[in-house]
Amino acid sequence: MSSELSNVILLSLQVSGIALICSTLLGVPLGVFLGLKRFIGRKVVVALLYTGMGFPPVVIGLFVYLLLSRNGLLGSLNWSWLPSLFTPAAMILAQTVIAFPLVAGFTMVAVMSINPELRHQVMSLGASRRQAAWALLLEARLGVIVAIIAGFGGIISEVGAVMLVGGNIAGRTRVLTTAIVLETRKGNFEMALALGVVLLVITFFANLAMMRLQGKSFDG
Repeated sequence: MSSELSNVILLSLQVSGIALICSTLLGVPLGVFLGLKRFIGRKVVVALLYTGMGFPPVVIGLFVYLLLSRNGLLGSLNWSWLPSLFTPAAMILAQTVIAFPLVAGFTMVAVMSINPELRHQVMSLGASRRQAAWALLLEARLGVIVAIIAGFGGIISEVGAVMLVGGNIAGRTRVLTTAIVLETRKGNFEMALALGVVLLVITFFANLAMMRLQGKSFDG
């Protein structure tokens, strides 16, 4: 395996891995909150969440691009801690925005599918609201794992957003999906297919690992 291909694979795992962690840390608590709470404006929040789940990734990439550009809302502030365009940090931000509604939305549905009487039973045993929420989250863990898998699938195979904000720069922001596009445009179909196989293998083993986390057998 060439060093260039190794760098592409490692960067793909780094960008998507960090984005998945960020979207999980943000999306799971929001999904649990929306699944348990009823408040004014909740329907609007849920509608926005569902809209985000079906939002075209390339449009999210354009939004992040405009946000971080020099004349954009954040780029004009010149804050040193903000991610810059054509860097892995910008790609992580775009992928986090893509995965976040998927993780939050599926988590919310998983929590809502749990029998509401379970929460009352747990609280009647002396559990606090936080402990009751944690118990429901454990009960809905299969759905939460599905939510994380959906988030991962939505970003590891995404190309439009990372192409816009990353620029597909060799050795800096080139990931598997953008490398596949590049090799296809060059007519190097064998390399493009090989990269596609690598992407499929990574996706398979990553999903297999996440499925094992919830401790149940999917046989049959």
